[in-house]
Amino acid sequence: MPYANPQHLISTADLDANLDDPALRILDCTVYITAEGVGGGREHYEKAHIPGSVFADLAGELSDPDARLRFTMPSAERFSAAMSRYGVGPGTRVVCYDANMSMWAARVWWMLRAFGFDDAAVLDGGWKKWKLEGRPSSTEPGSYPPVSFVAKPRTGLIATKDEVLAATQAGSACVINALTEEQHRGDSGATGYGRPGHIAGSTNVSARGMLDAETGAYLPGDTLAARFSEAGAKSGGRVITYCGGGIAASSDALILTLLGHEDVAVYDGSLSEWAHDPSLPMETGG
Repeated sequence: MPYANPQHLISTADLDANLDDPALRILDCTVYITAEGVGGGREHYEKAHIPGSVFADLAGELSDPDARLRFTMPSAERFSAAMSRYGVGPGTRVVCYDANMSMWAARVWWMLRAFGFDDAAVLDGGWKKWKLEGRPSSTEPGSYPPVSFVAKPRTGLIATKDEVLAATQAGSACVINALTEEQHRGDSGATGYGRPGHIAGSTNVSARGMLDAETGAYLPGDTLAARFSEAGAKSGGRVITYCGGGIAASSDALILTLLGHEDVAVYDGSLSEWAHDPSLPMETGG
């Protein structure tokens, strides 16, 4: 099954063949979360990256520094300033990639989309597939001429907890959890976010389960479409994705957009916000 919107994904072969394109802007979006905290992406970039790429600081420049929750969407002004420094603007084509299941790349891609920039794609398989295929890498810092990125925020692409609550109560949207099956069920030992389980009424399509284990590339379109259909995502209906902090949720949102779903939103606060509010309903089990 071909994707309805294939322009949002680029193959390693196509990117390799176009590395010299002067309009291309490649963003390394890698982030690591460890017991010590968030970081490690810049260190990974400095050791090796796709030639010409620049490091997109998702944990820093591309998050709201005053927010209580990690990775909260930044203001339009903050996002515009960062993208301008990265050389992203009119007439450029952006490719996002990372070294960790493409979820971080999908997050930056979704942010670009939310701020009105459509000429962006995620590298299918990311750094993992790029290296498996023996494609070129560099340790030289990349740079692009600074430009003026003008944010044009779109309504409807970022959901709030109030909208999610209303959607689950009224059945006005399909709410999908992008965390693992174990986390969704609230299994003992599964990483939680304050309370085990998932938002009451939501279904589960694990972002990790959407990838080929060997290459890191997304599974075939018909497989992905079947899994989202089983989870209740209907063509033409609104879908809201969530996870722990809006990262894996962005990967599910990317896939839904590839498949042709027009009305998709990411719940930015996700369980980092929801699970800490005892008034909001959660449940465990399948």
